[in-house]
Amino acid sequence: MDGYLLIDKPSGWTSFDVVNRVRHIVQASGLNTTNKKRFPVGHAGTLDPLATGLVIIMLGNYTKQAEAFTKLDKSYAVTATFGHISTTGDEEGEKTSVSDMQPTKEEVLSALEQFKGEISQTPPAFSAIKIDGKRAYKLAREGKSPEIPSRLVKIYAITEVDYAYPQLSFTVRVSSGTYIRSLVEDIGKSLGTGAYTTYLRRLTIADYSVEKAMTVDNLSAESIYQNLQHSG
Repeated sequence: MDGYLLIDKPSGWTSFDVVNRVRHIVQASGLNTTNKKRFPVGHAGTLDPLATGLVIIMLGNYTKQAEAFTKLDKSYAVTATFGHISTTGDEEGEKTSVSDMQPTKEEVLSALEQFKGEISQTPPAFSAIKIDGKRAYKLAREGKSPEIPSRLVKIYAITEVDYAYPQLSFTVRVSSGTYIRSLVEDIGKSLGTGAYTTYLRRLTIADYSVEKAMTVDNLSAESIYQNLQHSG
């Protein structure tokens, strides 16, 4: 049972929810042939609870390779809504009105061009980044304002742009460590309208595609065994 699975995570599930579902099935099915009571299962890269799409689940000894998988480039389908900002950067947070100004399509396309290439980005307060040993989102929920250092990330391409105010949809390919919620906020800030993420779906991780992923509804001992992959 050493290998990895491609899972299409549904909205409302955390990445750890998927990990726990896979572990429970393996533990209950007898597929766990190790001497460990708790079969090792992990994931290679967190996906926001409201987001959907590709999560790579590592099983057995492959959990030791999770870090290598997290460093791979990724692509997403994104929808941003202009006019407001959110405390979490997505639908979960408290919204604040910024502006009712409606940017033209030319202005939006020009703004998107500014974010292609290597950019400096500050991850959102509601993220899994550790600040002094504690997750940033836990500090934020305690009402604290953690100081999160900015980082350099790469936006390789922004394609399939569709704009009809107040919504902007696009597909983006990015380097590891890029936060799409922060990208959307920065786009809204550059246009003076504010923006937050209303739809996020991870399409690929390097050459791994969500089109080849299993759904959580189809998870079973048999499907895990049949779909377990070992290359990579």
